[in-house]
Amino acid sequence: MVGVVTAGRLAAFARPGFPVFFAGHLASQLGSAMTPLALAFTALDISGSLSDLSLVMASRILPVVLMLPIGGVLGDRLPRRALMMAADCLRASALALLAVLCATGRLELWSLVALTVLSGAGEAFFRPAYEGTAPLLVPRDALPDANALLGLAFSAATIAGPALSGALVALGSPAWGLSAAAGAYLLTVLLLFFLPPVDARGTGPASSYLSDLRYGWREFTARPWVCTLTAYGALFNLLVWGPYLVLGPASADREYGGAGDWGAVMALYGVGAVCGGLLVLGRRPAGPLVVAVACGFATVAPPAALAFTAPLPVVCAAAALAGVGIAVNMSLWMTTVQHHVPLDSLSRVNSYVTMGAFVGGPVGMALAGPVAESVGVVGVLGFAAVFQLLLCATVLALPAVRAVRWETAPASASSADRATQKPEPPAPPEPPALPQQNPPARPARDSLPRQGPPLRPDPTPPRDPGQSPNHRPSRDPQ
Repeated sequence: MVGVVTAGRLAAFARPGFPVFFAGHLASQLGSAMTPLALAFTALDISGSLSDLSLVMASRILPVVLMLPIGGVLGDRLPRRALMMAADCLRASALALLAVLCATGRLELWSLVALTVLSGAGEAFFRPAYEGTAPLLVPRDALPDANALLGLAFSAATIAGPALSGALVALGSPAWGLSAAAGAYLLTVLLLFFLPPVDARGTGPASSYLSDLRYGWREFTARPWVCTLTAYGALFNLLVWGPYLVLGPASADREYGGAGDWGAVMALYGVGAVCGGLLVLGRRPAGPLVVAVACGFATVAPPAALAFTAPLPVVCAAAALAGVGIAVNMSLWMTTVQHHVPLDSLSRVNSYVTMGAFVGGPVGMALAGPVAESVGVVGVLGFAAVFQLLLCATVLALPAVRAVRWETAPASASSADRATQKPEPPAPPEPPALPQQNPPARPARDSLPRQGPPLRPDPTPPRDPGQSPNHRPSRDPQ
């Protein structure tokens, strides 16, 4: 695989609005990275049941899956900045109320599930708007580096978020971790307030929500590689990552040191993600999806390490390796989609992608606990590792994945591209046309009477009646 390293990797920060967007994304991802650990140990504190833990973790992902198409339509219809701010206000409110109930001892399983669903709904509205904003802030040729920088922010959040949440839960209670996550979402709202309003809404006649959904679906299904990678994500979340996110905290609570150790595992995952973001920054592999799917082999390590109850350093190293693979995968995937999908439908297409990829997550999380209680944690996570190995090998062999290359002609120019484009020089004026004299009108041929073939004049001069029929006129000049 040949890659080209380009200069100016931080050029995206020179674009107006991108630094604020980057900071808001970092704060939002920090809240998202702190939330799962705090929710998991809140559920374990209530009952300690693996089935209850599965229910709580699935209730966070289920509304994301169900409401993402609506979030995608709204992301293409409404100002994306306002939609992101409203979504994080919703998430902050839900987590703040959870923290109050947890701190006062009034939290029950049903209220934990209900407020977790509300938090997931905020994710469903935030994600499509966020994924459609970066192409509006930076020129098209800077998108790969911009996505890599946003991936670095995500990676940094996955380091700090679990470590901070784990420390707060271990030193205090899950309410402390929930409160910190709510504060991160509020910081996002404050930062996005200073983001210039940008959107890619069309100027044509307004269409119905159902028409917008159908149009987004056509754009989604028009690209076989998008459908293939979406199905890959669904199987990955169903049988690999969903069970790992449920049984990982349970294993840490039973086999290791509890919340603090699981926070360290997730923090090392974030360290690996930072390394992956730095690795992909400035590089343009010829086959981006081949590299992205090949990085999926790294995600075999985390469930395998827990299945064998490996020492904590080995579990942390496995998580770091997975972080590298997922960071490279997500950066290349996001850039490829942004290069091939028109900007005015990008939020809707991304909503279908995320919905399809996440649809297996709630099912996998809901089933992981009950199945593990029947066959054991080792059986579930061991199967996950073997399945992921076979899945990556199968997807890599598909022609639809191997054929995708970087798109050179933009599907539609972004606002940042339009701002940097120079106006084309006007064409030279054409010379004035010379006046033409119209020929006299001739009668239409069909209007003439048809009287046989036209007569041809006889070149022979008339003969004198007294001359002989054989007489020929002299050719000598007179």
